[in-house]
Amino acid sequence: MFNSSYDAKLDPKGRLVLPAKIKSAIPEANGTTLMLRMAEDYCLALYPMVEYRKLENKVKALNIHNLEQRTFQRSFFSTVVEVELDSAGRLLIPKTYQTYAKLEKDVVVVGNGIRIEFWNPEQYQKFVIPDPAEVSGQMEKFLS
Repeated sequence: MFNSSYDAKLDPKGRLVLPAKIKSAIPEANGTTLMLRMAEDYCLALYPMVEYRKLENKVKALNIHNLEQRTFQRSFFSTVVEVELDSAGRLLIPKTYQTYAKLEKDVVVVGNGIRIEFWNPEQYQKFVIPDPAEVSGQMEKFLS
């Protein structure tokens, strides 16, 4: 499980070093291959293979003969790319993915349960709740 948020830097070649706590939470059985997706709210989502396969199986199970489901499948699979962690714990974020998420030098790395998200710092602030009292109210609403 991934949690917390970290400040990171994208190097000039488009590589990002995963924070040590995030990297250590990736299951060892995963190896060095991860799946990167252009995700909701203009962030990038990074999945360990075991979690990606669960999601992939759900998408593949949709009816290809149904226009809406087929269009969704096409849209989903066209926004996913395999990435590799190198020996230094870095992964290369393709340029089109950097552009989609508006990633420049500074990146917020967020553990979000089964996936890791990469955010432009300004964009990230638009999609989190800054007030602890409001978070408490949401917890009561959604978790009670």
